[in-house]
Amino acid sequence: MSTDLHRHYQEQVRLHEAHLGRLRQQLYLSSMLRLALFLVMVILCYALWDKTRIVVASCLVGLGLFLVMVSRHTDLQFKKKKAQALVNLNKKELEVLDRRYDHLPTGGAYHDAGHFYSGDIDLFGQGSLFQYINRTALPEGGALLAQLLKANDIEAIAHRQEAVRELGKHFVWRQEFLAVASLASPEKDAPQIVKWLQGYKAFMPKRLRYLPWLFSVGTALVLVSYFMQWLPEAFLLYWVLIGLLIVGGFTRKISRLVAITGGILSTFQQYQELVALIEQAEFESELLKGKKEDLTSEGRPTSKVLREFAGLLADLDRNGNIFYLVFGNGLFLHSLVTTAKLEAWIQKHDKKVEGWFQTIAFFDAYISLGNFAHNHPHYTYPLLKNNNAIKASAAGHPLLDPEKCVVNDYVIGSEEFFIITGANMAGKSTFLRTVALQIVMANTGLPVCAETFEYSPIKLVTSMRTSDSLTDEASYFFAELKRLKFVVDEMESDRYFVILDEILKGTNSVDKAKGSKQFLERLVRSRSTGIIATHDLTLCEVSETHPQVKNHYFDAEIVQGELHFDYRMKAGVCQNMNASFLLKKMGIVEG
Repeated sequence: MSTDLHRHYQEQVRLHEAHLGRLRQQLYLSSMLRLALFLVMVILCYALWDKTRIVVASCLVGLGLFLVMVSRHTDLQFKKKKAQALVNLNKKELEVLDRRYDHLPTGGAYHDAGHFYSGDIDLFGQGSLFQYINRTALPEGGALLAQLLKANDIEAIAHRQEAVRELGKHFVWRQEFLAVASLASPEKDAPQIVKWLQGYKAFMPKRLRYLPWLFSVGTALVLVSYFMQWLPEAFLLYWVLIGLLIVGGFTRKISRLVAITGGILSTFQQYQELVALIEQAEFESELLKGKKEDLTSEGRPTSKVLREFAGLLADLDRNGNIFYLVFGNGLFLHSLVTTAKLEAWIQKHDKKVEGWFQTIAFFDAYISLGNFAHNHPHYTYPLLKNNNAIKASAAGHPLLDPEKCVVNDYVIGSEEFFIITGANMAGKSTFLRTVALQIVMANTGLPVCAETFEYSPIKLVTSMRTSDSLTDEASYFFAELKRLKFVVDEMESDRYFVILDEILKGTNSVDKAKGSKQFLERLVRSRSTGIIATHDLTLCEVSETHPQVKNHYFDAEIVQGELHFDYRMKAGVCQNMNASFLLKKMGIVEG
C-alpha cells in the first residue's frame, strides 16, 4: 500500500512540475510583450511628439493595454506560485511516507502539562502525532487542529468520522485548498484583522460621497473637449492638478489606511479563493455541508463579497504606483472612490468576517485529518458501541514505522483495569501510548492503526510523565500527587478511561507499594476503566480480591547472551526482569 502511495505522489510531482514549466514560458512571453508595448509607446511618442493630442490618446490607450497585460501577468504569477506549492505539497508527502517529518512544525506551543493527556502521549513536540498529521497552511488552522486533538469530546463522533472519510476522498480539492492557503503571507493574523475591522472608524465625509462621480463626469467632458480642440492642453493640466489637490486633502489619512490594508491584502486575496473552493465543492457529510452553509452573505456568494474587498484593497495599494497616483487621482479621484467603497464594505460586513475566517480555519484543520485518512487506507474507522468496552485487533502505535511496528490484540471491558508489568524496554509504555492515541484519534474522528477497533466513546485522562524540571524528590513527589488528585477529581464528574504509568515514583518502595495499592482500589471502587503500568509486582495482588482487575505483561528473553523482546502482551504477571542483565551487559557492574 505504501508503494502505491509513493507512486501516486511521485506522479503528482511530475504533473505539477510539467505545468510549472509551461507557466514559466508563458510568464517569459508576457514579460516580453509588456516590454514590446513599452518600446512601441516610446517610439510613437518620439515620432509624433509635435502632435500632442495623438500622443495623449496613444498614451491613454497604451496605459489601458498595459494595465490589462499587468493583470494577466499577475494571474500567471499566481498560477506559477500555486503550481510550485503543489509540487512542494507532494514532495512533503513523499518525505513523510519515508518517515522524514522532523522538520515539520512540532506544535510545541500547544503543549499543556495540565491537560487531560497532551503532556503524556506525544501529542505535541518533536516526533509527535501533531507533527505527523499536521498539513495546515494557516496559523488559525493549526491552532484549531491542536484544539481538536485536545478536545476530549465524545459527542458527534460519527459526524466527524463522516467528514474525515469524505475529505479523505477529495484529493485534488484538498491539495488545491492547501496550495492556495500556503500563498497567503499575512503581516497580521486573523484575530488582528477581525479586531481592526470591528474597531474601524470611517473618515470619509458622507457629503463627499458623490464628488468623485461628479468629478469623473467632468473629466469625461474635459477629455472630449480637449480632443475636439475646444480646450487647450493647459486646461487639461489644470484639471489634473485640481483633482490632485482634492485628493491631497485626505492624503495623510489615506496613507495611514494604505499602510494597514497593505498588510492584510494578501490574506483577503487568498481567503476569497479559499471560500470560492469551499462554495464550489459538493459535500455529502452533515458536518461539511453545515460549515459550507455558514458561508452566506444575504444571498450572495461570500467569495464574491471577499473578492470585492480584496479588489478594493488592491486598488488602494496601487497608490504606490506613480502613474496610478497621478492619473487615477488627477482625473477620477480614484483614492477617494476606493476609500468610500472600502469603508462602506467594512460597515456592512465587519461582524461577519470572523465567522468566515473560522470556517476557513475549520476546513484547513479538517483537511489535515482527511489527508491522514488518505495516507492510511489500511487503518480502520472505529465502530461505536454502547457496551462501555474497547476491543481492538492488531493494534499498533501510529508513529512507529509500519515495517517494524509490533501489533497487539486487547479487550478491556467496562469497569475493568489492566495492570501491566514487564521488563524494561519490553513495550509497556508504548502499549499505553498506543491505547491512549487510539482513544484520542477515535474521538477526533480519525481512523486508527488496527485491523478492527470497537469502543464505547469515552474521555481520556492520563498520568504518565511528571515534569522533568522538578529535580528534588519532594517536589517531584508533590507534582505527582497533584496530577493524581487531578485525575481523581475529574473522575468524580465524568466517565474517563484512565492510563497511569508507574505512579508514586517519588517515594520509597514500601510506601509506594502501599500507596499504589490504595490508589488502585480507589479507582476500582469508582467503577472506572483503564490501565496501570508498574514494576511493582505486589500491585498485581489486587486482582485476587477484585476480579475486575486483570494482570498482563510484556517480557524479555535472553537468547544466546542477547536480550530479545517480542513486544507482545500476555496474560499474567511478568517474572523476567532485565535491569541486572543490562547493568552487566553494559559493563556498569561486574558480572
